[in-house]
Amino acid sequence: MRGTPTQAGMAAATASYCIWGLLPIYWKLLGEVPPVEILGHRMAWSLPFTIFFVFISRRHLSSPYLRDWAILKRSLACSSLLAANWLIYIWAVNSGYIVETSLGYYVNPLVSVAFGVIFIKERLRSGQIGAILLAAIGVIYLTFGYGRFPWIAMALAMTFATYGLLHKQTRIAPLESLHLETLIFFIPAVAFLMIRGLYGTGAFLHAKPSVMIMLVGTGLVTTIPLLLFGYAAQNISLSMLGVLQYIAPTLNLLIGVFLYHEEFPASRLIGFMLVWSGLLVYMIEGGVHKVRHSRLRLGNPT
Repeated sequence: MRGTPTQAGMAAATASYCIWGLLPIYWKLLGEVPPVEILGHRMAWSLPFTIFFVFISRRHLSSPYLRDWAILKRSLACSSLLAANWLIYIWAVNSGYIVETSLGYYVNPLVSVAFGVIFIKERLRSGQIGAILLAAIGVIYLTFGYGRFPWIAMALAMTFATYGLLHKQTRIAPLESLHLETLIFFIPAVAFLMIRGLYGTGAFLHAKPSVMIMLVGTGLVTTIPLLLFGYAAQNISLSMLGVLQYIAPTLNLLIGVFLYHEEFPASRLIGFMLVWSGLLVYMIEGGVHKVRHSRLRLGNPT
């Protein structure tokens, strides 16, 4: 990465969120492959790429952590949540619900705030309470707009927020944590793919060469944005990272509406606007609180 660490961090964060935002196109190109098999390949091929990146970064592999049962249990839980999140996302994209997946990642930060209150006993400021209430009203409104509860969006938000909560309580560096999680993925994923291959139901050996290459590439499109994100998190502020994270769901929404022509009527737009209003309140309140805190620390309360 060139430039200052902050500039490189900004570039890394932007790149990671753009990749995540464009992933629906990648999954759509693999639409002929069952989502559960795409997940299997994503889990299996992530490990070789992760090992490669660990090697070139000259980090230690996760073997010491394999003897720590507490870390293993937490990593197993993280792996399970990540697998569930990935499977829901891939299935939703290839089933025509890209717009709803974008809602999930808009709501996710506010779910994370709520989890902080419930599980870590963090105290909410009034602005944060208002932001969560606005988002909740938006979800309730969308429930009536969809004619059903937006379970895809909420399942994505809940699984990823829980994954983040568990990571907040771990002491492993991001790259080592990713390596351990992909290591846990690897054996069941390979076993699943081999069973499908033996029974002749696997897509890999019967697919076109382009599809085979893309299935291998699922490991690459998984590890690269995660590593870019890990680098960014170490070099830019969390507030900036928080602002940039909305690149991904915005790209998802635009792709769903304009590229794949998913329905986005006015009633659904109103629900999204309520959620966006909650996010706006959340970001403004966070900025104001940070400025006030800085002034108080410097002895200037005005």
